Amino acid sequence: MPDGFGGAPDQSPCPCGGGAYGSCCGPLHRGDQQAETAEQLMRSRYSAFARGEIDYLLATHPEPDVPAQQRRRSLKQSCRQTRWLGLTVLSVSEGGPRDLEGTVKFEARYRGGVLKETSLFQRRGGAEDGPWLYMSALQLEG
Repeated sequence: MPDGFGGAPDQSPCPCGGGAYGSCCGPLHRGDQQAETAEQLMRSRYSAFARGEIDYLLATHPEPDVPAQQRRRSLKQSCRQTRWLGLTVLSVSEGGPRDLEGTVKFEARYRGGVLKETSLFQRRGGAEDGPWLYMSALQLEG
């Protein structure tokens, strides 16, 4: 089962490949920082899937038409069943600190295959200082 909060030391490698977890995705998962870019949010969501950070995944992907308990159950099952092995960012379009929208194309390797996705990210409420949110997969393979 994934480690979740506090399960791995802060100096352990971050699943997204960005260095030590404690200075990479850890502060975002704990709520100490917000993602500054769409790519940073995408990387932190990948790490959240790898570590079983369900609350973070729920908070960064609005799905108002799906009941929260159903989303939570589905995410827990996905995190338990999938062993994530690595992430490669292929391209980024917009999604910078001053942008309101951006896309990130990536490959996420897992035991049994590769997920290739182009994801859409937007600022909450269309505000420049709003937190980044994952909106949807624009293109999905795997």
